[in-house]
Amino acid sequence: MKLKNKTLFQQMSLIITPLALLALAPEVYAADTLTEAITGGKVTANLQYRYENVDQPHPASGARLKEANASTLRLRLGYETAEYMGFGGMVQIEHISANDAYNSRVNGKTNYSVVADANVTELNQAYLSYSGVPQTKLKFGRQLIRYDNDRWIGNVDWRQNWQTYDGLSVVNKSLPDTTISAAFITNANRVFSDASIDNGTGSFLGNHHMRSPIFNVNYKGLGFAEVVGYGYFLDYDPSARAFGLANSTRTVGVRFKGDAPMGDNKLLYAAEYASQSDYKDNPKNYRVHYTLLEGGVDVKVAQFKLGYELLSSNGQQSLQTPLATLFAFNGWADVFLVTPKNGLQDIYGNVRTTVAGIVLGVDYHDFRADRGGNKYGKEYDLIATKAINKTYSVGSRYAHFKADGAVDHVNCPACIDTNKFWVYGSMNF
Repeated sequence: MKLKNKTLFQQMSLIITPLALLALAPEVYAADTLTEAITGGKVTANLQYRYENVDQPHPASGARLKEANASTLRLRLGYETAEYMGFGGMVQIEHISANDAYNSRVNGKTNYSVVADANVTELNQAYLSYSGVPQTKLKFGRQLIRYDNDRWIGNVDWRQNWQTYDGLSVVNKSLPDTTISAAFITNANRVFSDASIDNGTGSFLGNHHMRSPIFNVNYKGLGFAEVVGYGYFLDYDPSARAFGLANSTRTVGVRFKGDAPMGDNKLLYAAEYASQSDYKDNPKNYRVHYTLLEGGVDVKVAQFKLGYELLSSNGQQSLQTPLATLFAFNGWADVFLVTPKNGLQDIYGNVRTTVAGIVLGVDYHDFRADRGGNKYGKEYDLIATKAINKTYSVGSRYAHFKADGAVDHVNCPACIDTNKFWVYGSMNF
């Protein structure tokens, strides 16, 4: 299968050789002069290939979508300076090469199923940092921001083009066992890339312009658990029209996560609650909530978890998490990237174990509506990954979502039978 410019193997031969030399790059250090800071930094690089197949044989309406067979190769290349008088900086670019046998939401192949990895070159990060204040680091510019488990603020690191943010961030660790994080975000650079333009619907796939202050305080002094309090105030720019303004929300919550010894094993537990309401220019007036309850056990040879997650609805508006790493939640088939109007209940369980250095896992989800309790469907996910060493890793995943026969497609248009399969490999330098 050929990429747009060169075959995959030609691309790899041109890239891998110079990248191998990066293993000899020096570590970042504090420099004595500005010149040393600029020249004495660290080069980082990542090369990742992924094949992704998406089959959706029973569309809710219209003609059947063609089966997607995406072959993508990503190069991420960055340079981080050493620090000088507390100041530093970083620049990082991403280039994704791809074939055209899928709908990237950019390439116009709307008759195929979607794989959200566009053929683009983008500036992934570019920021100035300052660490001259004790136990504090500030960053200004384009950067990664991720809090806790990425449920609310994440970088969508599953996709080839990561989600990054433009703005100012600060992290302070001056209080014992406490990390205080805050940021003011002016733009979310989403995975669909700058190449995705507004199609007249106000969807603005590539960029979410906003003026959003966010706060997160993590305390680990209890020993048996960490406690997090957060407030995320998403204020979308009016230019985003219906899509953006509907996501202008105030979310305030608390998270509790930890483990405790149980003989030779460990008891695992997590709980979270958040309240979400309209904010700033959101035309709706509502309040919904988020609830998570999770328990499990780690028996050394395997880990087992059971959980319940609720994204509630008032019948007109459901809880949304537009800046989350959504792939990590509610199944890998990506059916619930947008919470259905009647909300979402996810009863799930998973198992993880390691055999001969290969991490194996099985996930199960039972999905239904919050309002009315109507069933959406069930999903089974499988994973096998192997870290060969610090440089090389490989993996494969499979997701199967089976829609309930009585599902309401008006409430959940994405609830259609979906099969996804991935094979991938990565090199870090």
